[in-house]
Amino acid sequence: MTGPDDAGRTESAAAAPPDGRRAPEQRGATTAAGRGSGRGSGRGSGRVSRRGLFGAGLAAAGAGVGAAAGIGGATAATGVDPFTAATNGDESIDLSQRYPFYATAARTPQGGIRTTPQRHCVYMTFDLSTTVTTELQVLLARWSAAIAQLQAGETVGSVEPAHGNGVGADTGEALDLGPASLTVTVGLGPGVFDERFGLADRRPAALADIPTLPSDELQPGLTGGDLSLQACADDPQVAYHAVRDLARMARGTATVRWTVIGFGRASAGPHQRTPRNLMGFKDGTRNITTDADHERFVLLDRDAGWMAGGTYQVVRKIRMNIETWDADVVSDQQRVFGRTKIEGGPLSGGGEHATPDFHARDADGATRIDPRSHIALAAHEANGGVKILRRPYNYTDGIDEYGQLDAGLLFIAYVNDPEHFTRLQRKLGASDRLNEYVSHIGSAVFAVPPAPRKGSYIGEQLFR
Repeated sequence: MTGPDDAGRTESAAAAPPDGRRAPEQRGATTAAGRGSGRGSGRGSGRVSRRGLFGAGLAAAGAGVGAAAGIGGATAATGVDPFTAATNGDESIDLSQRYPFYATAARTPQGGIRTTPQRHCVYMTFDLSTTVTTELQVLLARWSAAIAQLQAGETVGSVEPAHGNGVGADTGEALDLGPASLTVTVGLGPGVFDERFGLADRRPAALADIPTLPSDELQPGLTGGDLSLQACADDPQVAYHAVRDLARMARGTATVRWTVIGFGRASAGPHQRTPRNLMGFKDGTRNITTDADHERFVLLDRDAGWMAGGTYQVVRKIRMNIETWDADVVSDQQRVFGRTKIEGGPLSGGGEHATPDFHARDADGATRIDPRSHIALAAHEANGGVKILRRPYNYTDGIDEYGQLDAGLLFIAYVNDPEHFTRLQRKLGASDRLNEYVSHIGSAVFAVPPAPRKGSYIGEQLFR
């Protein structure tokens, strides 16, 4: 994994607007609790913590099986009271929250980049099956109009056609579910700028396939693509519905190349607690949060022409060797990451957000943080100050052909120069202790144009 811990969070975790100067619109008080009762009535505070509900469920289960089942021993085993942890500092879900699709100012990134990370993601790439430039334009225009409706919690057309024998324009599985903070981010791969469409002279300066990197075990069916869709939402069915209907619109113009369904965000926004990856460690502690770092490391400036305000999306599908990892002793797991498992603090001392001291030594003179640990190699202090904006999700594909868990990390990062990612991964792939437990099996890179103004569509300036 590239920088799941040290790709750029400032120590003060300074707050930034949830969506890059665009506040979400609020409609009603539909909540997670409302999903079980007609999407909620807006009574009381109108917000319920899912972890709080989970804690209550544990309490009920514990009452049924008795204290001997070990519920009461959780504090002694982990050092954390699960019932206190379930209610302190958690984020509630408001399924009525929506993010605008169209930009109201210049250099505004698409949603799903600076947006506070949602809990679910469906990621899909496409190969273009047309060589007609206007057909590509029409697809991007249709996608833009549809995404604007989807992010508002609306359908992309009729679910029940006026004539009984007609095919519905919208598949209908997200009816009544609300916007659920949906964002859909569209990317353009290097193939868009080959000889097929006459756009070679409009190719973004840094857009090129990610070179072969140490420890790559890439599968051809999980690499590349001409277009990408990243749909994120707090309701998995809302995210799935968005990609499903957009993929239907692409038929005849593009075919699906590869897809990953993500869950359990593995990065935090400015006001969120740091989540955990499937290895049980906090992930993204030092992620980018400030306006200054977004400007310096993520967004393209006005010199980028039609891509000004845009960025580059780097995607890696990283499989974890779960069974091997689970058999390792926790003390070694902590040395692999360079952090404690529960608190997430650096092994040099301090809490989660303490600045790691890579020179601190123990009584025997050994460095407290292994120089080959993940955080030591990924830290911006060790990479010329380079930071990347991480926006990954956990994934699982069930069981593999050997009967082992097939799961890992859908790693998504946003950078204003893909070489920043390449630099980090080249170092990590060569000597990271984590390499024993992970394999990079998928890879792609896309240019992500800025959000369009109302009346326009994604990438329109590319065709002028």
